Amino acid sequence: MMKLQHLLTCLLPIVCLSGTSAEPSDADHPNVIVIITDDQGWADIGYNNPAVYTPNLDRLAREGATLVNNYVMPQCTPTRVALMTGRYPGRFGTQALAANNQPAFPIGTATMASMFKESGYETFMSGKWHLGSIPEHGPNHFGFDGSHGSLTGAIGMYDHRYHAKADTPYDPTWHRNHKIIPGHEDGTHVTDLTRNEAVRFIKQERSGPFFLYLPFHAPHLPLDERGEFVDTPTQPDPENPKRWLNEDKIKWFNDPRGLIQSEPSRDKRLLLATVHHLDSAVGDVLKALEETGQRKNTLIMFSSDNGPMVSSSKKGNYPNSIHLVKYNQPSDLRGRKLDVWEGGIHVAGFMNWPARIKPQRIEEVVHIVDWFPTLASLIGFAPSEAIAWDGSDLCPLLFGTGTLEERDLYWIWNTRVNRWALRHGDWKIVRYSKEKPSKASDWQLYNLKQDPAEKNNLAASNPKTTSDLHRRFVHQRSLDRKTKWSKPKDG
Repeated sequence: MMKLQHLLTCLLPIVCLSGTSAEPSDADHPNVIVIITDDQGWADIGYNNPAVYTPNLDRLAREGATLVNNYVMPQCTPTRVALMTGRYPGRFGTQALAANNQPAFPIGTATMASMFKESGYETFMSGKWHLGSIPEHGPNHFGFDGSHGSLTGAIGMYDHRYHAKADTPYDPTWHRNHKIIPGHEDGTHVTDLTRNEAVRFIKQERSGPFFLYLPFHAPHLPLDERGEFVDTPTQPDPENPKRWLNEDKIKWFNDPRGLIQSEPSRDKRLLLATVHHLDSAVGDVLKALEETGQRKNTLIMFSSDNGPMVSSSKKGNYPNSIHLVKYNQPSDLRGRKLDVWEGGIHVAGFMNWPARIKPQRIEEVVHIVDWFPTLASLIGFAPSEAIAWDGSDLCPLLFGTGTLEERDLYWIWNTRVNRWALRHGDWKIVRYSKEKPSKASDWQLYNLKQDPAEKNNLAASNPKTTSDLHRRFVHQRSLDRKTKWSKPKDG
C-alpha cells in the first residue's frame, strides 16, 4: 500500500504540471536521455561559472530543475555503479570502489537499462562503459539493446585506443555491440562520434519510447582538440609556447562571446575548448529532438561523474597525453577527483522535461543513487523482485508535492579503502586513513550549510553530532560487501 501511495504521489503532479490533455502513455512514459560527463568540475560549466561557455547546458538547467546540491561518487566507475543500480558501489565489493577494468557487478543485477527494457523502451548507449572492460561483461548484458563506444574508461580522443601501453588485454576497446570496430573509427573526435550516434538513434522511427545513455568521455584526459587539423595532435605552438598550435583557427577555442580567448592560462583554455565542444554536441542532440517533435516529452538528466582532475601526469597514460597544470576552473570547494571532500563529489546536475518539470532550483541534497528509483517511480515500474535501493525517489521535489526525509549519504573510495565520509542533514564527517574509523573521535566534522568549503573542523565542540554520524556510518558500512564478488583477472 505504501508503495502505491508513493507512486501516486509522484505521478499525480505530472499530469497537473503539463497543462495539456496528453495521453497517459505520454505522461507516464517519456523518452529519457541520461548524460554523464567525465571529470567536469563544479566550476567547469557556465551556470556555475560565467567564465565557461556552455549555452546549451545552461539553458537546460535554467529551464529545468537545477540540482544545487548534487552528489556523486569520487571517481568514474563508482559513480556509474551508483547510477546504474541505485546502490552505493560498496554493496558490490571492493572492485566497484575505484576505476577498474574488472566487472563491477554480476550479470543479472537489476540496472536502469534493464528496467527500461522490461518496460517496453528501446535502449541504447554510446560512450564510456567502464563497468567491466571485456565484451563478456559489456552493456548489452545489462539491458541495452545496442551499444557503441569504449568498454574501458579513458581513451585517445582521435584514435580511440585505451592505453599508451601496448600489452594491455583491454585494448582495442572501441566497439559496437561488443564487437571491435575495424579501424576504431580513427580520425574522428570521440565527442563527435557519441553525438552522431545519439542523433542517429533519436531520428529512428519507433512506435514506443526510448532510453538513451550518453556517458561522454570529455572532459577526461587526454584533452585533444584539433578542429580541422585532424592529423596534428594538440601541442604547444613552437613559436609561442603560451598558445596551442592552430589555436586561432580551431573553432572550439573561439566561442562567440570570446570567453575562451579571454582566459590567460593556456592549459585552462584547452579545458574550456573541450567543454565548448561537449556543449555543442549536447546542442545537436537537442536539435534532433526538436526536429523530430520529441523534445517536449523527453526527460534529460545531466551530471558529471566526479570532481575535476586539476593537473595531469607528466608521463601520461593515454595516447597523445599532454602535461597540464591546474587546467580546470577554480572552485571554492575543497578537494578534487578521488576526494570525498566536496570538490570530489559535489558536481553540477539538472533534470529537464519541458512537458512536466517547471523551472526551479532544488536546494535539497540529492545523490546519483536517487536516479534509478526516481525513474522507476516515474514510469510506474514495479520490479518482480525487490531492489535494495540506497537512493530515494525525487518526484516530490521535482513536482512540488513534498520534501525528502533526512537520510544518510555515504562515501568510501579505493579498492583498499582509505577515504571515508557520511553526510546527514547539514553535517558531514570525513576521514582519510588506511584504518577504518572505529570510534567517533576518529572523524573530522563539518557543517556544510555554514561552511561549504570544509575549513572548520567542529568535531571537538560537537561530540554528540559526531557520535551520531559515526553510528550512521557504522550501519552503512555494515551493508557493504568487504571482498570482491568474483575474482576475474586484474586489469
